[in-house]
Amino acid sequence: MQRALNRPISKRIVVQTVFLFLGFYLPFLLAWIQVKNNYGYGVTYIASTLVTVIKEVQFEEMSRRGDVIQATFSRPHPKNRRFDILIDIPAKTSSYTFNVPLTLAIMASLFPFMSRKKRAYAEALLILIFVHLLYVVSLDANSITTFLIERGWGAVSKPSLFAYQFLWEFTNNMVIRFEPFLIGFYMFIRFRK
Repeated sequence: MQRALNRPISKRIVVQTVFLFLGFYLPFLLAWIQVKNNYGYGVTYIASTLVTVIKEVQFEEMSRRGDVIQATFSRPHPKNRRFDILIDIPAKTSSYTFNVPLTLAIMASLFPFMSRKKRAYAEALLILIFVHLLYVVSLDANSITTFLIERGWGAVSKPSLFAYQFLWEFTNNMVIRFEPFLIGFYMFIRFRK
C-alpha cells in the first residue's frame, strides 16, 4: 500500500541527491567499462543455456570478438539427420548494458531516501540482471525462430512467432531504454523512508 511522505523533501536532501548522482556516475562508468565484457559473457552464457529449454536447440559454444559475444546453437537438419544446422547469434554487449552506469548512479543517489538498504539494493541488482537476461533470451529465441522459419525448417504457430517478436521488440525498444528510471522508481516507491 502506498503511504504519504511524512515530511516534505528538503532542498538539502535534493542537493545531496544530485551531488551523489554526479559523484558516483563517473566512477561507475569507468569501472563498468572494465567489467562489461566479462559481465556480458556471463549473461550470454546463462541466457543461451535458458534458450535451450524453450527452443529445440543445443547450445554449442560462445566466442568473443571485442564487444560482440556470439552464441552458437545446433539443431539436427530436418532432411538429413546426419548433419546439424548451426545458428550463430551475435549479441553486442553495449546494446543492453549501456545504461548500467546510469542505473547504478541513480541507485546510489537514492541512498538518503531508502529504508532497508541492503534489501533495496539487492532487489534492484536482481531486477537489472533479470532485464539483461531477458534481453539476450528474447534475442536468441527470436533469432532462432526467424532463422528456422525463413528456411522452412521450423513449424511455429503465428501466435508463438508473434510472442517471440513482441518480446524481443518490447525488451529492445522499451525495457532497456527505461531500465534506469524503472529501477529508480521501483526503489523509491518500495523502499522509501
